[in-house]
Amino acid sequence: MRLFNRIQIQTPESVDLEFTLAGIGNRVSALMFDYFVLGLIQLTLVVVWLFGSLFLADVITNLLGTNERVQQWLIAILLFVVFGVYVGYFVWFEVFWQGQTPGKRRVQIRVIRDDGRPCGLQQSTLRALLRPVDDLLFIGAFLIALTSREKRLGDWVAGTVVIQEERAIAEANFPISESAHLLKNQVVERANLSALLPDDFAIIREYLQRRTQLTSEARGKIGRQLATQVKQVILQEPLPQKVSAEEFLEAVYLAYQDQRSRP
Repeated sequence: MRLFNRIQIQTPESVDLEFTLAGIGNRVSALMFDYFVLGLIQLTLVVVWLFGSLFLADVITNLLGTNERVQQWLIAILLFVVFGVYVGYFVWFEVFWQGQTPGKRRVQIRVIRDDGRPCGLQQSTLRALLRPVDDLLFIGAFLIALTSREKRLGDWVAGTVVIQEERAIAEANFPISESAHLLKNQVVERANLSALLPDDFAIIREYLQRRTQLTSEARGKIGRQLATQVKQVILQEPLPQKVSAEEFLEAVYLAYQDQRSRP
């Protein structure tokens, strides 16, 4: 019996990845922290708005003489702005923080798409818009607790899942060529490893671990495809010599692992 619920996802590159689901406890903890931060932002916004609207209402009333209607419009605009900040908070952070909000980063969980790819603008917007529905009568909490993939309504509609952040820095349990160790320093010098997402690293690691189980044709095809995609993402200048796809992926694995293990 497993303490944590795990799922397996097949990426578009036909590589199987296994993740630990975030769990309702971590998600509630993250949401409470996010609501605390969001509450401070909205409280500041309301205070500034109220002071500004008092002056603005007086100016408009002196010009038009319709104080009650002006107040109603200002309140309506304030409610619209507050809701916009509510949605925008989750959308902005999940898109630009690679599926994390301040609360999610604090408890080390992250939103990804069902195919293992990073959460995008569309997915994050759908999740944010449906969050009030999930919070109503704890609908989201019931769905997370009762479904195998621990998805709330927003996750089902957006096609996302919330996972525990995993940073693998353990020693490789598969052979790595000597040439890859020599190539690692060149990769560090010429690549922006911060552009490589944890999911991308997991795909590389999974391929290197399971390549011996693949046919030679599948091994070569998947290796070349992965190497091409990784080069496009991280290389800022080409490598000085020609290397095989597997050597390059092994060198990236070593460089990324070394970077993550530093304090």
